[in-house]
Amino acid sequence: MVEKVKLSCYSDILCVWAHIAQARVDEVARNFSNQVSIDYRFCSVFGDTAHKVGIGWAEKGSYAGFGNHLKEVTSEFDHISLHPEIWQHNRPTSSTPAHIFLKAIQRIDFDKFELVLKEVRSAFFDKCQDISQWSTLEKLLEITEVSVADIRDVVNSGVAHADLEADYRDQQTLMVTGSPTFILNEGRQKLYGNVGYGVIEANIRELLRSPVAGAASWC
Repeated sequence: MVEKVKLSCYSDILCVWAHIAQARVDEVARNFSNQVSIDYRFCSVFGDTAHKVGIGWAEKGSYAGFGNHLKEVTSEFDHISLHPEIWQHNRPTSSTPAHIFLKAIQRIDFDKFELVLKEVRSAFFDKCQDISQWSTLEKLLEITEVSVADIRDVVNSGVAHADLEADYRDQQTLMVTGSPTFILNEGRQKLYGNVGYGVIEANIRELLRSPVAGAASWC
């Protein structure tokens, strides 16, 4: 069996660009289902939203200014909609709780991971829910039929925290500076930000054309 090309997708759950890019990841999954494996990882961009948005956007309208910025950004994309009060009400304090929650999902029911990931994003971007609250996250499991007790066990064991730390450690090693970032070819190919599907596809096809590991590196 030919080894699949690995596409690692680093993102922060509160990053609107990662929300936008999910459609491109889904397209990769559809078009290369037998040739590409998608590895979802997390990076910390909104680990402290009071600093990132409240202080970082203080001169541009703080939370209100940031919310308006997101509305302008998403107006260009038909597949994305935002709650009109985004970042105005039920503001999450951190993306970390949701990342830990999702790492637990990866541990116990990987087949449902993408479904839960999308439900968590929808809860924030579409419904303006505070996804830094554990009660909010657990309620989403009612939709996805994942066991709350199993999630709690994995989180309480510390395993989900360790898995998230591994993501953050690899983020530093691979010099992932933002969300979303797509990594291919053991870190040799790195695509960051609002990258079109065609660019991602071209990089994948080049790796499929040259299956020898490291073939793109001449030294």
